[in-house]
Amino acid sequence: MPYDAIIIGGSYAGLSAAMQLARARRSIAVIDSHTPRNRFAAASHGFFGQDGAAPRAMIAQACEKLLAYPNVHFVDGTAIHAEAVPAGFAIDLGQGDRLEAAKLVLAFGVVDELPDLPGLAGKWGKSVLHCPYCHGYEFKGQRLGVLNVMEKSVHQALMIPDWGPTTFFVHGGAMPDAETLEKLRRRDVVIEPAQVVALEGTETDLSGVRLEDGRVIELDALFTGSRTRMASGIAEQLGCAFEEGMLGPVIRTDAMKMTTVPGVYAAGDIARGMHNATFASADGVMAGTAAHQALIFEPLAA
Repeated sequence: MPYDAIIIGGSYAGLSAAMQLARARRSIAVIDSHTPRNRFAAASHGFFGQDGAAPRAMIAQACEKLLAYPNVHFVDGTAIHAEAVPAGFAIDLGQGDRLEAAKLVLAFGVVDELPDLPGLAGKWGKSVLHCPYCHGYEFKGQRLGVLNVMEKSVHQALMIPDWGPTTFFVHGGAMPDAETLEKLRRRDVVIEPAQVVALEGTETDLSGVRLEDGRVIELDALFTGSRTRMASGIAEQLGCAFEEGMLGPVIRTDAMKMTTVPGVYAAGDIARGMHNATFASADGVMAGTAAHQALIFEPLAA
């Protein structure tokens, strides 16, 4: 029998959407591949009442709470195909497994496309960071850097001095214009034009940045933006419209988190420019409540 709703993604956005639908006594399935974006970080910061908690522990706690509702069904796996059917939507999981629901909530997240530098990947989420609100305080007063990889990198360089002395690594790119250089000077940001060729330190802990001329600039943490891409092709299969966000494509949604495909909602990093756990959870709440109300009012309007 079809579900009222299927949620694709079992992290902050997906589980927040699931909770609203579960408490509305609707039958739901949560499909989860267990690869949350923040799995590389030891702690999540800034989330209401959970500051410093381990991301996976937060997710496990949320799943435990949801399992108290008999109308919730968890499915371990990956949604590989989606299509519209008379009853709503069908999701294929491979090996003949197929689920149907009246509504869909997409919350499968994004994948970070990291700068291709030796020594960077193992430090991601530990001493190479993307969000100062999430991780900056843990490096307060230490030697910080910003790697220039996109237009928004200058914006990041102007922010980071609130957490510690900052070097902006132009990384062989074009120097900022005179007005921007003056802003950086007023924020006491050191400008380093040379290209970065490697990150020094242990697998997870940064000790410095090696430049193309052989110099090593000692650092404790490096902030960098990363281009993002969808972790799943489901939204494209369904025909959802996209727009360009700050870091990569995002699914276009309205104020209720519905995509351009009626009955399909999107929440979290896939549907907004600014990313953190609180934003993702709030989006999930909106998507879940909107999907529930659509289940009520759409049939009444027919």
